[in-house]
Amino acid sequence: EAEWEYAARGGLSGNRFPWGDTISHSQANYESSSSDSYDVSSTRGYHPAYGTGGQPYTSPVGSFAPNGYGLYDMAGNVWEWCWDSYSKGYYGSSPVSDPRGPALGSHRVIRGGSWDSYAWYCRVTYRHDYWPVNGGYCDGFRPVLPPGQ
Repeated sequence: EAEWEYAARGGLSGNRFPWGDTISHSQANYESSSSDSYDVSSTRGYHPAYGTGGQPYTSPVGSFAPNGYGLYDMAGNVWEWCWDSYSKGYYGSSPVSDPRGPALGSHRVIRGGSWDSYAWYCRVTYRHDYWPVNGGYCDGFRPVLPPGQ
């Protein structure tokens, strides 16, 4: 999970999103709402380019600019599974450097928000739990390979 957040930030620190502190439909596939002041999209609801036809309203990878590490869709599109088990208070007692998550737990962490998530859920700091046996059209994972493979 800590690796996911590091990757999502793309080399930036202290920002809400991989690119800065505001979000709009020009940056991510998510459900825009006026409830968050940092949601500055000129369109509301599902992304106008992808929120048509039947669900899911996912966008092709590369539809938006990559972050500073060259990674796409670290906010919105689909929730990403992390290996770590979920514990609500884990970071209050975790190691400062390279936390690995609690040793046991029935839920896993998902991060990044999805096409049907409001801006709040797409922030790089937002973490959510989900049963690992569940899946849906809002969930995904990010395969990672060594450079050159």
